[in-house]
Amino acid sequence: MLGWVPIAARESRDNLAVSDITETRSAWLSTDDLTEVRDRVPIIYVDAIPVRLDSIGEVTEIGLLLQAMPDGTISRALVTGRVMFGERIRHALLRHVQKDLGPMALPRLPANPTPFAVAEYFPDPDISGYHDPRQHAVSLAYVVVIDGEAEPSQKALDLAWVTPDEAMSPEVRSEMTGGHDRLLRLALAHVGLLP
Repeated sequence: MLGWVPIAARESRDNLAVSDITETRSAWLSTDDLTEVRDRVPIIYVDAIPVRLDSIGEVTEIGLLLQAMPDGTISRALVTGRVMFGERIRHALLRHVQKDLGPMALPRLPANPTPFAVAEYFPDPDISGYHDPRQHAVSLAYVVVIDGEAEPSQKALDLAWVTPDEAMSPEVRSEMTGGHDRLLRLALAHVGLLP
């Protein structure tokens, strides 16, 4: 797939080089354009579950952000964000982890870009259990090891490191909205820690 092609360029496509018809701008959409696109097509996201490991590679802590969510709540949340046009999945993961946890988080990205889960977020909360009132989004979910010092940044109000047992407690799960509690449960199952 070559990317978005303006109507005029489509009519004379045979006379153009591939670089002429591939959208290569690095900027994201304006707020108005993004709203229009969200009304018409699914948006690709990445979800990252930040974890700390012990010396034998078992998950000892999970990082949960406290931030304002699209549904208007202040909730515990995972690292999440859009994949920009022309951006590789690995780069999107790195960008969002650094944006939410700071430049000294030192994330260890997975060697394989295959997600442990794919979550479909819908404006209607009854369709899939994953809810985003703004849009239909398809999110690729990853467990990301954090080796450095993480601090909440950007829109995050706080960052709490909790044990896997604490993460699955009714108290913590009740603080999560939009299906992030379900995605966290899938992540713990993926690393062999589902209680």
